Amino acid sequence: MREQEISFLCGDARIAGILAIPNNAKAMVVFAHGSGSDHRSSRNATTAQQLYDAGFASLRADLLTTEEAALNERTGQFRFDVALLSERVLAASTFVGTVPEAQLVPLAYYGASTGAAAALTASCKRRDVYAVVSRGGRPDLALSCLPEVRAATLLIVGGADVPIIPLNEEALGCLAGEKDLAIVENATHLFEEPGTLEIVGQLTIDWLTRHLPKTHV
Repeated sequence: MREQEISFLCGDARIAGILAIPNNAKAMVVFAHGSGSDHRSSRNATTAQQLYDAGFASLRADLLTTEEAALNERTGQFRFDVALLSERVLAASTFVGTVPEAQLVPLAYYGASTGAAAALTASCKRRDVYAVVSRGGRPDLALSCLPEVRAATLLIVGGADVPIIPLNEEALGCLAGEKDLAIVENATHLFEEPGTLEIVGQLTIDWLTRHLPKTHV
């Protein structure tokens, strides 16, 4: 996978990330990490590699600056600040629109944990987002905006992630557009069990491919 370290501004905040664009990309997938993670997350790198092999570009960008992440580690101040995190997702979306190889491809979001709430919130403000995938997400943190989500939304939850399943079931009922809930058997919250993260990647690829705008199929 050909990767490029990048950075962009969101207001006064400089955000770091990793951009990966295969030849003739089908779509651009903006990642929204959960609290305590960053653009070097091995789990998201694994999924980005699967997406790349299937022809999807990706941007794995931090949602917090280095200073904010350090403060969040100590205090948890930004952990559930969905408004701030969604602003950073929108800034990442604006940035990829300036990348020549990605300007004309469809846009999708992939969110994990609290990043899923940020991705869903951001999708309400970017009507060109055609799909959202949530891995072990907290879409319940964005309940008020879920009826406004028009992007086709897939919620993926581990079968052993018992506290998170009902939160995703509740969110599924609030979503107004096309939607589905996939439960990966025996997987815990971080999908650390052998093979489970690869299942998440394939579910993501299938969902993004199925819902590609007709002009890009």
